[in-house]
Order: sequence, then structure tokens, then C-alpha cells
Amino acid sequence: MNSGFVNKLAFWRPAEVCGKLGVFVDVDSVWVYQAEMPGQPESYTEFPLVKKSWNNTFSAIKQKFGAATVQIVMSASHYQLLQADKPNVEAAEINQALIWAVKDMASEPVANIHLDYFESSVAASTKINVVIVARDKLVAIASACEELGLAIAGITIEELVLTHLFDADNMAHMLVTHLPHQELLFTVIKAGESLMQRRVRGFNELQDVKEQDLSSGLADNLSLEIQRSMDYFESQLRQAPVSAINLLTEGEQAALAKLVAANFNQSVSMVEHQGVAAYLAKLAFVELSRSEA
Repeated sequence: MNSGFVNKLAFWRPAEVCGKLGVFVDVDSVWVYQAEMPGQPESYTEFPLVKKSWNNTFSAIKQKFGAATVQIVMSASHYQLLQADKPNVEAAEINQALIWAVKDMASEPVANIHLDYFESSVAASTKINVVIVARDKLVAIASACEELGLAIAGITIEELVLTHLFDADNMAHMLVTHLPHQELLFTVIKAGESLMQRRVRGFNELQDVKEQDLSSGLADNLSLEIQRSMDYFESQLRQAPVSAINLLTEGEQAALAKLVAANFNQSVSMVEHQGVAAYLAKLAFVELSRSEA
């Protein structure tokens, strides 16, 4: 998984392009990041995604930005991330073997499963992380881009694109990420690698919680989930404690960071952003730029 969930779609034919864009596909919208250029500041643009009309959405993107190479990040609403035993087969046969290993856990029928996998350097050698996406959804996205002259460099997922936050840091970071109305995502990242991933329900509306309510128990509940994630990382994966805790959330982020910091010896800091979805689009651009370097 060096360059994303789908490094290059097999049925893709690149077109003549003149720009680069980071794209984050959320539940009902698509966010596009364009880097700063001479005479033009960086931009974050949201496009509606109505009834999964990929052609309409990417047509609007093409109209605004022109032909471009795009790196796409899918939100968790568009994929499943499962853990499975690594099949004892040749590398070229792993994907096919995994389909039958995860079919009973997958929400998609076998005929519509497209999957890939990635491994962690600290997890048990017999376990791998399996990403499942509906094949017809990928085909619809690729077809829309192909018709419009947008070249897909790759498609990745939240858990992997977030690793760019700590590409050059050899200390492990606990990152708490929250997209509005979705589950909390806990990841441990070290030197650009995702060592652990965990999603937790019960905090879906975190972006709307006022400071008073944070101090009335919610920050402590969040701290408890952070501690559980850290305990798993240390005891089950047999790793040294994380060096820092980072929050990538919306709403009262500063107040939340202060309250959480009171419960830990590690430093707790905020990731500055223009909105979490917009930030994920920017990280997609980072992945695209580094893969081309």
C-alpha cells in the first residue's frame, strides 16, 4: 500500500492533464484542494454529491479546475476496513484468497467486492488489514473521470492518508480524528506508517458539543477511549507509549484539547485545519505530490 488503496485502477487510461488536485469523497459532498500557485492562493472547494451522481459532481470539478490529475480519498462511509488472517498463498493470489476469507463479514455481495490490503510492521505477522469497496462504485467514479479527462493517480482511505501528518517523525503519535456525524477514528502513526486503527461510536455529534458539556463528562469519556487505544497499542502490540496525542476535530477543539490534556502525561495538541473534510483533501494532495516526487 505504498501509494494508496488503489494505486492505479487497472481499467484506467490516463488523459492529458495540466493540474493536480486532492479530492476527499465524503457522504454527501466532495471536497477539492488546490495548492497555492503564482497569483492564486490555495483553495478548498466543496461540491455536492447528490444521489451519488458522480458525473455531475466531477463535471463541476472539471469546469472549475480544468483537466487535472486527482488523488482521491474515500470517507469511511464508502468502504469497510476489516482484519483477517493472511492467506498462506503466493503474493499474486492474496487478493483473490481474501475475497473468500472476508465474504461473510463484507456488506457487499462477493461479485461486487473490490478489495486491497495493507500490513502493519508491529501487528502479528498472520494478520492483515483488508479494505473493501463496492466495485460498481469504483467503476462509476473512474468512468466519470475518464469521460471528463481527469486522471486518477490513486484512491486511498482515511486511515492511510492521515499518515502524512507524521511522515518524518520517528516517535509514535496518537491521532484522534472526527468528521462531523461520523464515528471517532483513533490511529497510531509513526514515521509515516499507520500502526493501529480503531473506530468508536458514541461521539458522532462531537462537533456540536459546547464547552460546558465537554467539561461535564464528554472530555473524560473521550480520554477513556484514548487510554483504551493506548493500552491496546502498548500491551497487545507490545509497543512503547505514544509520545503525543493530536486532535483533528471540529467544534470546541481548543477547549477539548485542554480538558483531555489534564488526563495525560503526553502533550495534547490540535491540528490546525479549515475543516476536517477539507484537510483530508489537502492530505490527498500531499500524497499525490510525494508519489510523483
